[in-house]
Amino acid sequence: AAGQRASSSHTGALLAAKDATVDALFEQSGVVRCEFLGEMFDVASVLANQPVPKGDRVGIITNAGGFGILCADACAATGLRVPELSERLRAKLGSFLPAEAGVGNPVDMVASAPGDAYERAIDLVAASGEVDSVIAIFVPPLVTQPQDAAAAIRRAADRIAGKIPIVSVFTQDAAPPSVLGVGVHRVPVYGFPEEAARALSGARRWARWRQDATDPVIEPWGPHTDEAHALMAESFSSLGGGWLDPIETARLLACYAIPQARWLVAPSPVAAGAAAAELGGSVALKAYGPQVIHKTELGAVKLNLRGASEVRKAAEEMRDRLRAAGNTPAGFLIQAMVPEGVEMIVGMAQDPLFGPVVACGAGGTAVELLKDVQVRLSPLSEADAHAMIRQLTTFPLLDGYRGRPKANVSALKQLLMRVSTMVEEQPMIAELDLNPVIVTADGALVADARVRIESNLPKPPLGSRPRG
Repeated sequence: AAGQRASSSHTGALLAAKDATVDALFEQSGVVRCEFLGEMFDVASVLANQPVPKGDRVGIITNAGGFGILCADACAATGLRVPELSERLRAKLGSFLPAEAGVGNPVDMVASAPGDAYERAIDLVAASGEVDSVIAIFVPPLVTQPQDAAAAIRRAADRIAGKIPIVSVFTQDAAPPSVLGVGVHRVPVYGFPEEAARALSGARRWARWRQDATDPVIEPWGPHTDEAHALMAESFSSLGGGWLDPIETARLLACYAIPQARWLVAPSPVAAGAAAAELGGSVALKAYGPQVIHKTELGAVKLNLRGASEVRKAAEEMRDRLRAAGNTPAGFLIQAMVPEGVEMIVGMAQDPLFGPVVACGAGGTAVELLKDVQVRLSPLSEADAHAMIRQLTTFPLLDGYRGRPKANVSALKQLLMRVSTMVEEQPMIAELDLNPVIVTADGALVADARVRIESNLPKPPLGSRPRG
């Protein structure tokens, strides 16, 4: 993996050191990946005995505040939400719970809560429409017997009648009360809050896949397949494989209507200055060549340059510095500066078992440091592209974080779909890096792109991909 990271694109480095492709295959195929054998049985217990959650909101009802907090943390860590309950629902809970109880969610009924308090609390929370599942936690106090709490939970579960899932946690050495294991909808019992949270999270992931599984793969409008095939054949005949030059890369992206910043190519510093004058305004200067892969690390990028003389001088300095380091550039790319926006990466790498793997994540120079990336196997459906973007930790940056203007997420999604179409139709593409992709309120624009081609890439075995 270390050698691959040293020689590949950002996308290749992100995918080299982990089994992201297996995660992607499972995500798209409805397989719930469990980290432990016990977790597999925990998830199966929910799926076998309870309805699947229709959403990610969890209501926690407990007689021990600390356990409620542990459960809430575990829910958040596994992709579930513990929303604060409405004032109306809190008032209803407060009408029968003691004054010292907490009714926000988790609902902490305190240690003195009798068994029937569980029944009333579950009835109210489950019927409120404010949660999609319920976790009931019982820690043995001195006053309430486990059998009483279990019987109350059982009665509440019977009234819910499979509308939303309910699971329980009994933290005791003795076997869990048998009453929870009877009836049409048996209530799974776990020994710790974390087990219950992971089990519900697994059931939720499966339910979400069921909702998206019928979403078809949609071919975005605009590809010029024949022109792209001709370009790839011409490039391979001259290169014999390897990285495409900027002109070939730009032509390939244009065949699939992937938007790019305005650019010109120059073979020398003097030509670079002339190109900058032709573009006008502020420009970015980038060196390119077979050895120039990670431009920033090599000092092969200069931003916000103006005028022919400034660009020519910067190109001369860049050429001399790269030559001294043994990385002689083949030429220069002069590009109009793109507007400020959220920097993303969209990429693809070939996996020998699964074929094209598409990645989307936080981009820019810190992409490998952040490692905030979502991966799916191509071809993508619209639901795949939608989920990839919204499951990123940094998605709030696209969604107007702290007053920033909202970015055009739809344009980014379309770009992902077009990349998926391109790598499906052009099997010689071994690696693709669009980094950064600048996403603004007006759209998504590729500011830098690299494509590597190979011939006779291994064909993935039949059945190794979720669609196609």
